[in-house]
Amino acid sequence: MEKVSDFILPEEEQEQEGETLNRLMGERDGAAEDPAAGDDAVVIPDAQDSTHQTGKVGDVLVIGIAGGTGSGKSTLTQRIVRRFGEEITVIHHDDYYKAHNNMTYEERSKLNYDHPNAFDTDLLVEDLRKLKAGQPIQSPIYDYTIHNRSQNWKMVYPTSVIIVEGILIFADQRLVDMMDIKIFVDTDADIRIIRRIKRDVQERARTLDSVINQYLTTVKPMHEQFVEPSKKNADIIVPTGGKNSVAMEMIVNRVEKHLEKRQKAGRAPAVFQNPEQ
Repeated sequence: MEKVSDFILPEEEQEQEGETLNRLMGERDGAAEDPAAGDDAVVIPDAQDSTHQTGKVGDVLVIGIAGGTGSGKSTLTQRIVRRFGEEITVIHHDDYYKAHNNMTYEERSKLNYDHPNAFDTDLLVEDLRKLKAGQPIQSPIYDYTIHNRSQNWKMVYPTSVIIVEGILIFADQRLVDMMDIKIFVDTDADIRIIRRIKRDVQERARTLDSVINQYLTTVKPMHEQFVEPSKKNADIIVPTGGKNSVAMEMIVNRVEKHLEKRQKAGRAPAVFQNPEQ
């Protein structure tokens, strides 16, 4: 496992990261790989041999993005999606929280949502296998405002690159074994709790007291017991998450390499056309 320890940007550079990323992308276009790269270079593994709708191997690249609550997983994921658009399919582990329709809101609000048993990971594993096989899935949707799975669902279509994002995805060996690139976003606990409070109060209709109580009673202990130890399964550790332009550039290069490999092999982008469109 390589720790990308030099990826932290000075504060004065973070505001210019978008401009920097665009410049780096421009310099990269048309450039050949440097055969003289040193032994210390970080190498992201190629996609595992897998069967997609074409029946050929190496068609699907599965990227896992894990890390503690508020670490920047979603920001990193969103930047990758903005870069590649319809080439990316994203699955959120949070959508696979178990349904508790037999409980009241008060009972559901007291559950430990940061333990691996809170998730229907069996269903996630099954759905990921289907996507890798070129089959669309009906993904559940979790409603944070009621602490329960929504009655609605969403269609998710397979593409050339699949991102699985969540705090505990590296704690399940089945998921780990299905991933080609495993990225752990590592951010200081103080920053993570501030982000968590801001997000849950503004976006999930939580009270400040409830967020703090949940953090102290379940989030922090479960992070120390399950999330932090799962970091050992990562290929790459990225400080500061989506604000890390160097790490972002490295990931972009790897995804582009995968897409170019498909193109050279004569395979069109594995984008499933929505029949409803």
